Amino acid sequence: MSTFELIDELEAGELSIEFEGEEPQALLEWAVARFAPGLALSTSFQIDTVALIDMLYEVDADIPVFSVDTGRLPKETLELADRLRKRYPGLRLELIEPDAGEIAAMTSKHGVDLFKTSVDLRLLCCNLRKVRPLTKRLHTLDAWITGLRRDQWASRTNIRKVEIDHDHGAIVKLNPLAEWTEDEVWDYVREREVPYHELYDRGYKSIGCAPCTRATAPDEPSRAGRWWWETNAPKECGIHCAIESGGLEHELHALLKEPH
Repeated sequence: MSTFELIDELEAGELSIEFEGEEPQALLEWAVARFAPGLALSTSFQIDTVALIDMLYEVDADIPVFSVDTGRLPKETLELADRLRKRYPGLRLELIEPDAGEIAAMTSKHGVDLFKTSVDLRLLCCNLRKVRPLTKRLHTLDAWITGLRRDQWASRTNIRKVEIDHDHGAIVKLNPLAEWTEDEVWDYVREREVPYHELYDRGYKSIGCAPCTRATAPDEPSRAGRWWWETNAPKECGIHCAIESGGLEHELHALLKEPH
């Protein structure tokens, strides 16, 4: 991280108002000028962030893009990463991995498919495979770019284009597509012929790890295919919202042998 002073909540709110109604590229251009080289784009290779990869590459091809390879991704996800590298020469696309020792300890105690046992164990799996490696990467940044949109899920309806990410060291979190609709994202991707995930053509709307994602019916919400066996549980992994669960916290600290 750099040593300059990051923005505060007041400035974040003012900037969100300023960029509301502006195209995503305007926010990306400002972010590159303000935060590079402490800026990166986080992608899960879903439709929103492949659109942002295209936009950001046009603004500054040197800004890094990273994703977490959880070890349980569909093969189509890794194939898409290769196609993006070919489409955008010099793209600084980094796949980061979870700690092998932590994963081994978790699966040794609870099994490889622990996520179907309980919500707490699913959150534990998400935490070790996704949240912890991402958090480690974010600690090296001043600001990160996400593909969050307000129409994705109920927990995301109030996101702003510029936020202070208090869950990750109070760095700046940028959501350039916040006010776009899903149709607008698809229109952009098709017009620009951006490579996208093959599973979308097979009825998937939101794509995560292979065992935790299924195709959805046309009338189902976009995230209905995530952890579909759970009842009254958050359709989140903990990356973009803090999920408090006593069982999760206890098990996580016990597994890692860390104090609360």
